[in-house]
Amino acid sequence: MFSLWQLPIWAVTTLYQVLSCRKENKLAPPGRLIDVGNHRLHLLRLPPVNHVDEAKPTVVIDHSLGGVEGYLLAREMSRIAEVCMCDRAGYGWSEISQWPATSEQSVESLDIALRKADVKPPYILVGNSLGSYNMRLYAHRFPEKVVGMVLTDGLHEKALLKMPGLLRLLQLLFFSGVVMSIAGSALGMVRIAANIGIFERIKPQLKYMPTHDLRPVARSFYRPKHWLTMAREIARIDASGQQLKVANEFGTLPIVYIKAKSFFRSSWLTRWLPVHQIEKMRSQMHQDLMALSTRCTQLPAHQSSHFVWIDQPEVIIQAVELLLLRIVVRPLHEESR
Repeated sequence: MFSLWQLPIWAVTTLYQVLSCRKENKLAPPGRLIDVGNHRLHLLRLPPVNHVDEAKPTVVIDHSLGGVEGYLLAREMSRIAEVCMCDRAGYGWSEISQWPATSEQSVESLDIALRKADVKPPYILVGNSLGSYNMRLYAHRFPEKVVGMVLTDGLHEKALLKMPGLLRLLQLLFFSGVVMSIAGSALGMVRIAANIGIFERIKPQLKYMPTHDLRPVARSFYRPKHWLTMAREIARIDASGQQLKVANEFGTLPIVYIKAKSFFRSSWLTRWLPVHQIEKMRSQMHQDLMALSTRCTQLPAHQSSHFVWIDQPEVIIQAVELLLLRIVVRPLHEESR
């Protein structure tokens, strides 16, 4: 319950948040801000670290729901190919959009940004969690630009649209927590929680990740617009699911589907959650995603929860390497025969 004595504390934490954001805003973003209509998107493009054959496609990464985890993958991925990623509207350095926070809108804005930045196809699309929705829809809308996909513990609309009541309740509770985080970030509480190591206690793997890669992720999480965007995407997730119904037949397109061992790591935090129902739904989504293409390959992440990009990021790199082998090396070998 709120008490008057808390006002000075909130005043101090909010001032700390305002001053910290002002200091961060003086630093230039790592990529470009590109006008896609009524807002600008931040697009980061990393050339390959090593010499890469020009015939290789560009890897385009799309984040999960509120994850902005592409920054944890991009530098390592650039060792094998050119990498490009675009923060969806409201995340990272991208501005909030007045348009609906749906997959259809994300795909249209992404294509505009890629064209304006002169990121030429072909593309290998990497979609993590909710990002798998957007990458599937992009491949459906622009098949001539896409030569392969990696779907990291992806989602499928068939199961999500028929989600049982108990999981709907869990989704509502999660949504409520995200809404509360809008205020919590504005008051500086998310930043303070990060400073005292709360997130490392929840996800110990974060302690071993380079500060350079974590900094842009943390910057996004500290800001109210990040959590507002997350809430907007959750509120429109069924609308996105309806849009994805057309994106289920990809012929012979090479797809690598990464399946995590489980959605949650077992802990006291998950003891009271309907884990059995969650895993049953994941199993159905796995079957539907494996049927997307006649060249769909499963790559298991045996030691990972749903957050593969934190638990086992090397598996995502391995998936891209596998696609590059199929798309570039094998066709060239077949041509020479």
